[in-house]
Amino acid sequence: MADGERSPLLSEQHDRNNGFSPGGGSCDRPPKPGFAAFPSSSVPTEPPPPYSPQGSPDSSSAPIISCRVCQSAISVEGKTHQHVVKCGICNEATPIKNAPVGKKYVRCPCNCLLICKVTSQRIACPRPYCKRIINLGPVHIGRDSPEPQHQPVGIRVICGHCSNTFLWTELTDRTLARCPHCRKVSSIGRRYPRRRSLLCFLLFLALVASAAGLMVGTWTPAQQSRGIYVSWVLMILLALFTMIRTIYWRCLKISDPISNIT
Repeated sequence: MADGERSPLLSEQHDRNNGFSPGGGSCDRPPKPGFAAFPSSSVPTEPPPPYSPQGSPDSSSAPIISCRVCQSAISVEGKTHQHVVKCGICNEATPIKNAPVGKKYVRCPCNCLLICKVTSQRIACPRPYCKRIINLGPVHIGRDSPEPQHQPVGIRVICGHCSNTFLWTELTDRTLARCPHCRKVSSIGRRYPRRRSLLCFLLFLALVASAAGLMVGTWTPAQQSRGIYVSWVLMILLALFTMIRTIYWRCLKISDPISNIT
């Protein structure tokens, strides 16, 4: 069977090159014009090379992935050393590798791809038109992890200026908080600014009464000693300062708490 498979396909025909047949007979008919010469009928000793799809002109050797946002095809040829690639249609990033050790990918609702620690519970989107705070929920940390095994304790509040939600962790009597979105100060609840405004108003009344008594009591000596006018000006300035603080505390924005986080 092996000898039959190795025999040339044109064993019964004449050799077109030298005019002899494989059996050693002489050539009886001249070769027909218009036909190319057939190669030598020697038995091949090496198998043909295997088929490679990369050498085929119809196949594409460049790896392609789908965009996680718009589902468009993205070629990652020459970018396999990167962790993410950028889509040319929607300009959003798509991961092609796992996140580095201790990191994880998070996709913002605005389609921005973020990378953070695996123990992160809250991250902020860096895009100027988004600035959204993403709550990732509690993360269970093992005993062998170098990260501290504690969770932030605080109150989720709605900012009185920009109406965004943020976490307030300074649980003290001084309920002032700065919003991480608009960077403005507001009060958590109305109790603290109301108490401060009342205190400043009472101090304002006391200073006004003191300034009036000082001016009445030193009216005649002030005609001779001009230095008494300096004390009048100081008392009036203190009264004006306390009045301004009273107005500030009365007009301070209030941020409403939502719920506690334990």
